[in-house]
Amino acid sequence: MSDEQKITTPTDTRALRNALGCYATGIAVITAQGSDGSLAGVTVNSFASVSLEPPLVLWSLSLYSPSLAAFQHCHHYAINILAADQIEHSQRFSRPADASGSKFAGLAFDTSPSGAPLLRDACAWFECRNETRHPGGDHLIFIGLVEAFQRTDRAPLLYHAGQYRTLQP
Repeated sequence: MSDEQKITTPTDTRALRNALGCYATGIAVITAQGSDGSLAGVTVNSFASVSLEPPLVLWSLSLYSPSLAAFQHCHHYAINILAADQIEHSQRFSRPADASGSKFAGLAFDTSPSGAPLLRDACAWFECRNETRHPGGDHLIFIGLVEAFQRTDRAPLLYHAGQYRTLQP
């Protein structure tokens, strides 16, 4: 067996992370408005479709995320699928809030009927009712009921092997 084919155990977390990175994913920013009017947003690549009937999607968030409580307690959130030219949005929402206290400072966005921020020019967005949550190791898995959505023909932003990627035409 060559070194590339070496069997590794999950206790080697760096090797596990590298192997998981072989799966190319899209990038989404999950956004919500809290009951106090504050806005929350996080970058994820853990988005997936669950069911068409009823229309359910899922995503997960680290139990150590400063935004966890905002998403646990919001009634609705929006899943914004980033376009290929939105790397800055991915980076903005993957970091802690700046000195202004908001990741949304200076960012133009629209608002869903439930009040969740919708990032302009995204490939698609889904407004979801915060349906259920399930523990999943060091993450919380959110299942949302899609109540509204919109899509465009823009190319998606992808993530593979620790780098941003785009589709070739």
